[in-house]
Amino acid sequence: MLIIECLKALFLGLIEGVTEWLPISSTGHMILLDQFIHLSVSPQFKEMFLVVIQLGAILAVVMLYFTKLNPWSSTKTKVQKTDTLTLWAKVIIACIPAGIIGLLFDDLLDQLFYNFQTVAIMLILYGVLFIIIENRNAKRNFTVTDFKSLSYKTALTIGAFQLLSLIPGTSRSGATILGAVLIGTSRAVAAEFSFFLAIPVMLGASALKLLKFGLAFTSTEIAILAIGMISAFIVSVIAIKFLVSYIQRNDFKAFGYYRIILGVILIIYYFIAM
Repeated sequence: MLIIECLKALFLGLIEGVTEWLPISSTGHMILLDQFIHLSVSPQFKEMFLVVIQLGAILAVVMLYFTKLNPWSSTKTKVQKTDTLTLWAKVIIACIPAGIIGLLFDDLLDQLFYNFQTVAIMLILYGVLFIIIENRNAKRNFTVTDFKSLSYKTALTIGAFQLLSLIPGTSRSGATILGAVLIGTSRAVAAEFSFFLAIPVMLGASALKLLKFGLAFTSTEIAILAIGMISAFIVSVIAIKFLVSYIQRNDFKAFGYYRIILGVILIIYYFIAM
């Protein structure tokens, strides 16, 4: 039985690692997978698990961008260290809106929107928006092409877009990247800033879920959580590298079409299964 549950956790971690960074909604995919892959654990542990395995994904960002995000790196000049601290200040400012709303309304948002139907609708809605915005940006010259030109105001605006991701199926990376591109940020800067925003946001969300669950884990729960986090970390490294390479030559419309197709399939499935 433990082996089966660990295999389920492995698969869920793989999906988390892919969907956390691609703009297709990791939480949405986790909710949908729960319809077919049922962990034999308590509802409280499962709710915590589906959030906390994101810590594995965070470690992937930290590892890949460690030098860029480290203001105390011995390889950096004084100016570069100051630029890094400034980048972190922009990240923290951008996290304020989602941090406040998420902390105040976490339980209410889960009760209202953590369901199959919401995910399907949000997948389709934001899939359409991706296509519309990318068509609009086809010949656009972006004004923000590096982190120095990304102002505090722009960072806060991107953080406001991140609020949309509190509804499952939206996608945290999708909302921030879409919002950043919409206000004139290049895809490369938008994607990396979205990666960096994930660190405090996902740390905060994971800490909140852990506090609610408590730290009294069984050996089985520890094994399941560890496997999910490790698999999420490994696949996240691959997914982040893929996305960075992909956006150098492509826009995000392909992800929009994917979201629409998946959302339609889910709606059809929902009505058939009723």
